[in-house]
Amino acid sequence: MKVQERLRELGLAVDVRVLPDSTRTAADAAEACGCELGQIVKSLVFVDAATEEPVVCLWAGDRQVPADELGLRRASADEARDATGFAVGGVPPLGHDRQLRTIADDSLRRFDRVWCAAGTPHAVFEIGVRELLGAIEA
Repeated sequence: MKVQERLRELGLAVDVRVLPDSTRTAADAAEACGCELGQIVKSLVFVDAATEEPVVCLWAGDRQVPADELGLRRASADEARDATGFAVGGVPPLGHDRQLRTIADDSLRRFDRVWCAAGTPHAVFEIGVRELLGAIEA
């Protein structure tokens, strides 16, 4: 699986799970993974209003990205796929087709472990928050 291979290249040993239920929304993912809604990392693609460059926002499932405050507009489905290589609903937090500016929701730190999309609306992986955020900052 492309995501698992790319994450291993980044030094992250995760096991991608393919679930029978959709994880396309944060609520679907929390139910399928058996975790709190906030433990779902939403990997959302936006566009910086000033530069028109794509930006990935990693946000807790129970929070909303303050796009206006951050000077962002939501990317279209085509823009998201072009930027990351993945369709909306399956965008992973890392392992995109190219390096992208990433903003992470600090509220994720309230959890030890979180769940992330792994390339499709049915694929997820669990990871430690410190490990995930450390890989993004590296």
